[in-house]
Amino acid sequence: MINGLMIDVDGVLVCGRPSDGKPWASFIESDLGFSVEDLQREFFTPHWNDIVIGQCNLIDQLKPALAKIAPHVCYDDFTAYWFEHDARLNVGLLAEIEEQRGIGKKVYLATNQEHARAAYLMDELGLGNHCDGIFYSAAMGCRKPEKEFFAKAATLSGLSPSQLPLIDDTLANVSAARVSGWNAAQWFEGSSLADALSKFDAA
Repeated sequence: MINGLMIDVDGVLVCGRPSDGKPWASFIESDLGFSVEDLQREFFTPHWNDIVIGQCNLIDQLKPALAKIAPHVCYDDFTAYWFEHDARLNVGLLAEIEEQRGIGKKVYLATNQEHARAAYLMDELGLGNHCDGIFYSAAMGCRKPEKEFFAKAATLSGLSPSQLPLIDDTLANVSAARVSGWNAAQWFEGSSLADALSKFDAA
């Protein structure tokens, strides 16, 4: 029996720019004066994995990177741009989540995030009003698709793996969840929670 839900954030519940759904950095060069390639080279490639599992803080790695590639852009302005441009809510899925919570199912977010954006998602974007909690990589010290992530999330939820389905857009995460004894479904544009749950119920 499915007693709870684990919902991925990026690509499922939050999908790009609020205005058009494009990736948040689509116009970063014209807006902020540096390229995605610069940011990838100086920040994401060398530092992101450690940040997203909580081994170092976003500010400590991002500030020096910005100073090198965009000294005219301060940390606070950049993170505001990033978070606000990666904040398009899937309102259809939110409505389905509310239906599930209304019939007594617990709904949790299960996501690879660092601390600052996790707080933004829950507090500023308001996802905390639509779920019963969030299990995110920087807080747990591990990330999807590592088995440890799924083990910790199940333990923290108080539910057994067989009671938990993961809804995620990344096939590697879906496969890892299944190996860990969870139900799991890959999310695509146009997917619905009802369809995913009907497959679990039939299994």
